[in-house]
Amino acid sequence: MKTLLKLLLAIGAVLLAWPAAAALNVFACEPEWGALAQELGGDRVSVFSATTALQDPHRIEARPSLIARIRNADLVVCSGSELEVGWLPLLLTQSGNDRIQPGSPGFLEASQYVVKLEIPKVIDRALGDIHPAGNPHIHLDPRNIAKVAEVLTGRLVELDHANAELYKTRADAFARRWQPALESWTKRAAPLKGVPLVVYHKDMSYFINWSGMREAGALEPRPGIPPTPSHLADLVERMQRNPAKVIVYSPYNNPRAAEFLSERAKIPDVLLPFTVGGTEKAKDLFGLFDDTIDRLLATVK
Repeated sequence: MKTLLKLLLAIGAVLLAWPAAAALNVFACEPEWGALAQELGGDRVSVFSATTALQDPHRIEARPSLIARIRNADLVVCSGSELEVGWLPLLLTQSGNDRIQPGSPGFLEASQYVVKLEIPKVIDRALGDIHPAGNPHIHLDPRNIAKVAEVLTGRLVELDHANAELYKTRADAFARRWQPALESWTKRAAPLKGVPLVVYHKDMSYFINWSGMREAGALEPRPGIPPTPSHLADLVERMQRNPAKVIVYSPYNNPRAAEFLSERAKIPDVLLPFTVGGTEKAKDLFGLFDDTIDRLLATVK
């Protein structure tokens, strides 16, 4: 009997120490939104990111493992504006999950809540991988993160009203950290204003717009079209006439085109994290902007 009592007490102690089950399963299409959901939800959310910083979010396979994950999701958070058009619709269709279909509270398209850049006047696939609703890579403007945080907090409250105060408290705490960080980043990025850069893909537009940098060229001849020898040769000539200060690329880009242009045009190239997890220092949203600015300043000085 004493042995049984000790066993029951031990089991009880384990159960009391075991963390409470997460109230919401969040399926984030990109790491930045997974990081934001974790900031706002804490241990009341279980966050899964469908992609990593080493993957091009345009080109993801709708694997069975992702279907299994989204099937149990309470909330799906994606950039939207057709960034995930090649894989997310299939996941949603195959999920059999009515809670997270477009138009429901369980589906959040972050780009719909900010002012979008580069909305094309002409829709022509000959122009490359253009997005009819505008550039979807909104997360690299830190002001957009703050706007999406407000919307995401509202969704968490709506879906899990029992923990509304917790979400609101965490949102307030995040805002109190984000606002001074934003002010600091704005001051630190001031020397970047007007600095010309060559991008790989049109995924830096929001950072360029926020920081005041200037796009002087792109390694892709058209969005989504891999660099070609003829296009790179044209870029080399252009850089000789009007040189940029830096060539940037993301972890999911092949660096060879950037290195080719860097060597021939004598312009430094730098890897930027692009999203959470893209570099060792970009472990969260704060580190993402800290490291992006640090790497650019170190390169253009």
